[in-house]
Amino acid sequence: MPTLLIYMAAAIAEIAGCFAFWNWWRLDKSIMWLLPGMASLALFAWLLSLSSADYAGRAYAAYGGIYILASLLWLWIVEQRTPDHWDLLGAMICLLGAGVILLAPRAA
Repeated sequence: MPTLLIYMAAAIAEIAGCFAFWNWWRLDKSIMWLLPGMASLALFAWLLSLSSADYAGRAYAAYGGIYILASLLWLWIVEQRTPDHWDLLGAMICLLGAGVILLAPRAA
């Protein structure tokens, strides 16, 4: 599976897992929200371990830009709040940084 797809799937899993905890803690939903939340966070960790990056820290750093973009999409689609121009500018800057980390030529 290509790295970008792995990062996108990992972002969805992480955000969904964290959102489950958010619902339980902040929105006073049932504690049962934690079960799918924990499963989703475990899926996130597994997916991120499939990255082609040679080091975990580099995989996490590159993933961060994708996570930020996915979080803003979650804000827009799930929470029905439109990201403002500052959100979008910040996401573009982060994606640029993630691209540099992920795609930079590395010395052997």
